[in-house]
Amino acid sequence: MILMVVEIINFLILIICVLVGV
Repeated sequence: MILMVVEIINFLILIICVLVGV
């Protein structure tokens, strides 16, 4: 369950990085 949360957080961080990159 915790692992799923970590994956979601990493995914959100990736999206933020992409948005900031643009």
